[in-house]
Amino acid sequence: MPFLEEALAGVVLVAVALIALVALRPSLTAARGGRILAFLAFLVLPLLATGMGLSAHMEQSKTTEFCLSCHVMEPYGRSLQVDDAAWLPAQHYQNNRIPRDKACFTCHTDYTMFGDAKAKLRGLRHVYVNYLGEIPTKIELYEPYNNRECLHCHAGARTFEESDLHKEMRVDLGSNATSCLECHDAAHNVHELEGKPSWKETRP
Repeated sequence: MPFLEEALAGVVLVAVALIALVALRPSLTAARGGRILAFLAFLVLPLLATGMGLSAHMEQSKTTEFCLSCHVMEPYGRSLQVDDAAWLPAQHYQNNRIPRDKACFTCHTDYTMFGDAKAKLRGLRHVYVNYLGEIPTKIELYEPYNNRECLHCHAGARTFEESDLHKEMRVDLGSNATSCLECHDAAHNVHELEGKPSWKETRP
């Protein structure tokens, strides 16, 4: 990410410099080399910068920091710190079962811009609601949580595969006939955060 951001800044600076040069000395475009320079300055470099910027922002939007930057998501961030082994997101986050810097995206890979066309439209609606609309008091998933999000990590894991219960339910879990959340139901539970002890991360 830092390299991409530095490269993007370099491309933007070069584009601005070339545009300024062509604007200040339009006579340059009389020659073939000047026209190529203008083509690069006004079309190629801006398109390149746009693509690089989009890529950088897509990567940024996968980060936990980005997801929790909206005020309404603050309780969900706190739920990752709950010191209770039954709380699924907290245990995954605290025990590095998912990358902490991309915790939200790892478990919600089909959310808004990363999902289908319908999810992308809902994402645009979220932006509108966040800035201009009324934020609902209770946030809910649009569709039931898909077991695929659990199985893309847990399928193949020894603790999952050697569980007799998982063996019995394997077909139903794979088809979403039975939800993982029927047994593992302590997800974010933000309405129960009050008074819950918090885990404090310690770094060596």
